[in-house]
Amino acid sequence: MLMVLGLAAVLWGIGHLMGAPKAARVYMLGLLYVAVLALHLVLPAGHPLRMATGESAALWLILGGFAALALIYRAVLGRLRSRAQANEAASAPPARPGTFSATELERYARHMVLRELGGPGQKRLREASVLVIGAGGLGAPALQYLAAAGVGTIGVIDDDVVENANLQRQVIHRDDMIGTPKVFSAEAAMKAQNPYVTVRPYKRRLEAGVAEELFAEYDVILDGTDNFETRYLANRAAVAVGKPLVSGALSQWEGQLSVFHPAEGGPCYQCVFPEAPAPGLAPSCAEAGVLGPLPGVVGAMMAVETIKLIAGAGAPLRGEMLIYDALWGETRKISIPPREGCPVCGS
Repeated sequence: MLMVLGLAAVLWGIGHLMGAPKAARVYMLGLLYVAVLALHLVLPAGHPLRMATGESAALWLILGGFAALALIYRAVLGRLRSRAQANEAASAPPARPGTFSATELERYARHMVLRELGGPGQKRLREASVLVIGAGGLGAPALQYLAAAGVGTIGVIDDDVVENANLQRQVIHRDDMIGTPKVFSAEAAMKAQNPYVTVRPYKRRLEAGVAEELFAEYDVILDGTDNFETRYLANRAAVAVGKPLVSGALSQWEGQLSVFHPAEGGPCYQCVFPEAPAPGLAPSCAEAGVLGPLPGVVGAMMAVETIKLIAGAGAPLRGEMLIYDALWGETRKISIPPREGCPVCGS
């Protein structure tokens, strides 16, 4: 009998090491039990296999009976617990629209004590919708902090998949997500961070045929892309539907960000950058490199600007560009007025 129990322990341990589900391991032990019981019922008394596995089937029948009673007890207890939880949920008063649950109040307490946000500002965040273009270096921290801050609906559009080279700076993704579309990896991380937010993943490139229609569904647009073609497209679409565009960019040790919103008197992206630079003058992060924490700094700043826009707090970087030099620990702001004759915003 000890031999059979030892074999059962070995099977359970191997299954655990191989990552087999608990139900599969229990199933294997059940097969072992049936096989031993069959040996005792089929083989004659005194057979070596019967002698090695307990001599009599009575012991195994008693053991099986105790196991069956334990399983029945567990099943009944589970049903009673489920019924109690269902009754509790049915008897609980429904949450009133526009109010926060006790868990949400505790979660956002540090926001609500801020004079510039408070309860009304947090409510505006919950009712707001933000679209983030790109789930890469800038999008990753922006998405994480927007979800943590309680922005009600967050869209993320990206057609790329997680790669090993991304993980040095794109902190929303994990090693076990390599090969997964970035939008789904980001969605999983945001929902794990805050189950109270709604995430809309779009696994595709931002294209001219859908940009304006998509932007019209959101209150604020964040541009975290790394190519000028998409930046100019996002700028045109944001101007066309009158939505603020929070834009960031990175290069090696330096980052910059601004809020482009001509509808509120500021410039658009093309006011500041009329034409894309010549090839080689603005190399990508893959070509020139980028400090790992730098996208976190600038992406978090983009999230801050977005929260300010939604809550009406402080002075967003509209008509200004913030430049951060991580190598020398310096920041500076420059004014960027609208450009007369801009073909996009008509300033």
